[in-house]
Amino acid sequence: MSTQTARIAKISRKTKETDISLVMNMDSRDKIDIDLPLPFMTHMLNAMAFHGGFGLEIKGTGDIEVDPHHLVEDLGIVLGQALARLFDLGPVARYGHSVIPMDDALSEATIDVCNRPYLVYKANFPQKKAGDFDLFLFREFFHGLASNARINLHLECRYGENAHHMIEGLFKALGRALKEGFASLEEGSTPSTKGIL
Repeated sequence: MSTQTARIAKISRKTKETDISLVMNMDSRDKIDIDLPLPFMTHMLNAMAFHGGFGLEIKGTGDIEVDPHHLVEDLGIVLGQALARLFDLGPVARYGHSVIPMDDALSEATIDVCNRPYLVYKANFPQKKAGDFDLFLFREFFHGLASNARINLHLECRYGENAHHMIEGLFKALGRALKEGFASLEEGSTPSTKGIL
């Protein structure tokens, strides 16, 4: 019986504005522990990891008294770096896709793990905030994620009346798409006609 070593990525990033440490285990969701001074961001990352079926531990602080922007963007960067590290551990399935309904809202996430970073993000929120969290900040998060993970990332909130439902559905869909796209393949497999990603 063969045993596969769990694919785990550990990333730390400290700047004058933020301090973030992250552990991501793509093969087990036994531990999900998000510790951030942004409750809504914590809620979204918890939903993403839980519905994606992977482990995620994040501890982060930042100059949120100035603006949450720095911490939100850097969280995307660090999560993207963790995904890139997982990709470097061996071949992955490459494509992932999920559509998630949440009451009035329907949201979709599609990824291509291809070493060609690109972001398409379509979200027309009927409210500008969820609680006290500015929803426009999520574009910065997703841009940092796609760029640093080196993935093609298409995200769309197709419709909805409640912005909280729309973005939460999107994070759940993203989690499932990441799990699918980063599923491990046998060594030597390359899901590309070029023979390399």
